[in-house]
Amino acid sequence: MLNFELYNPTNYIFGKGQMEKLSTLVPKGAKILLAYGGGSIFKNGVHKQVTDNLKGFEIVEFGGIEPNPHFETLMKAVEIIKEQKLDFILAVGGGSVIDGVKFISAAVNFDGNPIELLQKRILVKENAMPFGTVLTLPATGSEMNSGAVVTIAATQEKLSFGGSALFPKFSICDPNVISSLPKRQIENGVVDAFTHVMEQYLTYPHDAYLQDRIAEGILQTLIEIGPKVVANPDDYKLASNFMWCCTMALNGLLNKGVPTDWATHMIGHELTALYGIDHARTLAIIGPHLYSVMFETKKEKLAQYGKRIFNLTGSDDEIAKEAINKSVEFFHLMGMDTKLSEYTEDYQNTANFIAERFEKRGWRALGEKQKITLEKVKKIVEAGY
Repeated sequence: MLNFELYNPTNYIFGKGQMEKLSTLVPKGAKILLAYGGGSIFKNGVHKQVTDNLKGFEIVEFGGIEPNPHFETLMKAVEIIKEQKLDFILAVGGGSVIDGVKFISAAVNFDGNPIELLQKRILVKENAMPFGTVLTLPATGSEMNSGAVVTIAATQEKLSFGGSALFPKFSICDPNVISSLPKRQIENGVVDAFTHVMEQYLTYPHDAYLQDRIAEGILQTLIEIGPKVVANPDDYKLASNFMWCCTMALNGLLNKGVPTDWATHMIGHELTALYGIDHARTLAIIGPHLYSVMFETKKEKLAQYGKRIFNLTGSDDEIAKEAINKSVEFFHLMGMDTKLSEYTEDYQNTANFIAERFEKRGWRALGEKQKITLEKVKKIVEAGY
């Protein structure tokens, strides 16, 4: 196993009726920025639950955080916090709202232009404003990790950042919220979590046996419950397992002691930034084509994945190739289109544009072995047309 450090200070509060603990989790006398997205929390009753449990606290509300949170929008919240001297943030929403709040948390006390947090990927290790979360949409694991992704609308860039100061102080995760989610968001959540696991699992064989088994357990669970939770979001057994899988897929446990990839996400982010395609759907476009283009690098782990997850038989090469096909079948079952041309007609120059953008950023070698060159990036994107 590779050396690692495991640090996760988030107080994770899971299950039915946990909202009533909210007033004890927020610091006494806190002046709160209540941040949320498009307003679904009013329709599903979560907003009322939150405010009912925060009676006596000073609250300033900030809505309208986008599904891919915009730097420009988040900076408005930073100004409100400074003007009104607020000292705690509560994110009520899914990964986009939580990611947005992480940026706000980092930007409030940042000494410099906050856009540098994104452009220079500055690690935030101190001086972040404390925040908590109430999760309403499982997918990203942002409720229990210290990373985030924010879009700069002006330049059509979707950039990641993070740091040890950006763990939520607490996260309230009640699976009952899933019953009110649109089918598309549940589908997205399943595929997002699935790909988070694949980024940390589908690399090359290593000796971190437990990590493999944990990853495979999450993959198998998502394959088993994914279609069922879309069809039956009111089923608490399905909803609770779905929510916990999403958290476990990216709470910092799976990547300990193992190589990781993340190229699917890096390329997928560009498709979201350029075309506004749902994040999970970009992963379904890029992932299988990346596995095919990088087949020689990944075939041993693909074969393990095929045997253990899909019970495939045959030669390792046959199993590895069929495992990619099985992944695509699962994505289709989860309502994903896996070709870029199914989302936009204006795709012909996408591969060149992304490769040029990566070149400008100095991203010339991606993946677990740094073998995904800019030429390979172009091949992967073109295969996804």
